[in-house]
Amino acid sequence: MRQALFLMVLLLLMPLSGCFGSPETSDDSEEEAMYPSIWERHTLEWNWTGSYARVLQDGPHEPLPVQEAFIDVDTTGTWEGGPNSAEVHLSYWLPSNTEAGEQVPVIAIVSPYFDYGSPGSQSSPTNVVGGGRGEFIYDNFIPHGYALAQVAVFATEESTGCFDYRGDGEGQGIHAAVEWLGTQNWSNGHVAIYGKSYEGATAWEAAAQGSEYLKTIVPISGTTALGPLLYKNGSAEARSQVMHSNYGGSILDYDTDDLDNMCGDVLEGFLAGPTRYGLGELDPYMDNYYDERSHIDKALGTYNGSIYWVQGMQDWNVDPHQVFGGPPGTNWYQAYIDAGYEVGGMLGQWEHNYPDQWSKHNNQESGYGGEAIDNMTRWDWGQDLFEWMEYYLKGIGEQPSLHAQIQRNDGEWRIEETWPPLDAEWAPSDCAFSGGSVGASSTYTVDCAAFSMDHDTHISGLPTLHLDVTPSFDGGQIFAELRDAQTGLRFGHATMDVRYHAGGYDAQTVVPFSTVTMLMEFQGMDVILPAGHGLELVFTQNGEDYLPPACSNTCPITVNSGELMLPVIDRDGSTILITPQGDDAANNQ
Repeated sequence: MRQALFLMVLLLLMPLSGCFGSPETSDDSEEEAMYPSIWERHTLEWNWTGSYARVLQDGPHEPLPVQEAFIDVDTTGTWEGGPNSAEVHLSYWLPSNTEAGEQVPVIAIVSPYFDYGSPGSQSSPTNVVGGGRGEFIYDNFIPHGYALAQVAVFATEESTGCFDYRGDGEGQGIHAAVEWLGTQNWSNGHVAIYGKSYEGATAWEAAAQGSEYLKTIVPISGTTALGPLLYKNGSAEARSQVMHSNYGGSILDYDTDDLDNMCGDVLEGFLAGPTRYGLGELDPYMDNYYDERSHIDKALGTYNGSIYWVQGMQDWNVDPHQVFGGPPGTNWYQAYIDAGYEVGGMLGQWEHNYPDQWSKHNNQESGYGGEAIDNMTRWDWGQDLFEWMEYYLKGIGEQPSLHAQIQRNDGEWRIEETWPPLDAEWAPSDCAFSGGSVGASSTYTVDCAAFSMDHDTHISGLPTLHLDVTPSFDGGQIFAELRDAQTGLRFGHATMDVRYHAGGYDAQTVVPFSTVTMLMEFQGMDVILPAGHGLELVFTQNGEDYLPPACSNTCPITVNSGELMLPVIDRDGSTILITPQGDDAANNQ
């Protein structure tokens, strides 16, 4: 009887099982992840036989034949002496699912490089899939239901108007293209802009215009502002003198139509470099030219989309300062995060290249990314970007992790919440400043004691160097290189014209033989200093890529003393990212 009663009570309680204590997990209680984890990618099979990365699985759709469009833009008052209207020309490829009425997102490449170059040696026009960048989107994304658009900026290829090098007019034309792409009956109203260098600059130009259809941008070593591209704290890059004219010459067809390209804004660009280089603080007029061509500050608060930031940490063309710099105390990457933007980053030790551009990665020298080559190429770049685009252009899948993938100078990849890391501790380096002259014929080397004798030191961020100096002229500059004192391995560099000693973009008159403090900041670096190794600072008048100061041989600077501060982090290895690499990969064959 007792046994029967016990069984009856047990049967009554069975429906309540799971309500008390720890519930059991059923097979379908947790939704299976849509994509393999980034931590598992190195265990997967990849198609790495070509010249660029591929997605893990090809899509089901076929690309339809190319179509073209001309967009009329009202340019009244846009250019001094220019036309009141102009056309933007673009070509686009749709996936086959649009034939059934499906609406799809658009990935656009906006560029001056279609039909670019001197007659007889021009690049391909917009209606031919561009090598590398266009093929990457065409092969990976159109089969998954994306449209690809190739857009020519004003005055290039078949677009008309003035070649307004990264100016307001160019931005107006880019905005018109984004609006057009977002409102076609085959479009779902979501547009992305993808590209490297100038094609990354056009992404920021579009962002500064604030189109409701622009949902994400992927600037790869993209120029964020023209002034900081050509001048670093007043130090002029060699190309600063000819940048506008070089582009102008390469888009000319040498016929009567070229006269339409030469508006007042264009002619202003030919003067911008020489006047800023020679006059410095005496050239306030050209501030207007460079302010107009600064886009990252205008996009902040105007743009309403996400950012996947890709940057080569050894890029000397569009250097890391374009991302991790700005006015003194500004880090654009972090500024956008702090403003509420959804930001991801991939920061490799490559030069001016795409993450998967293995044929260029192989060319880097020691101290300039060479130590990282064997682990540099990101064969998972196509998949990484695919997961980003699926979420931000289609609303499919989980939100991508908004982290920074950073590669150290020895090749090791890891995941950080942001970069530079917010938990870095600022540590002074014990450097033996004894006074020295830096000029056209004189260099100065300073040794810094070993930072730690018992463990490696991980420097991650933008080291600062504050120099107490005595200039001999209203001008002169210092180029500083930071090295491993024991091996001579280059870690990074900083440069500054003494008239810009406060940092940033505003020059001040310097009284000869007075003492000023130069607030220098190095380009971003993520490097490992072995235990027991010291550092070395080498000061020269001008370094790679930079012109000597306009005062040339007449303006040496005496360095009296200084302070080097290093951002140092400590990691336990748990965030190390193993990337897909292999003997069969194209870059290893």
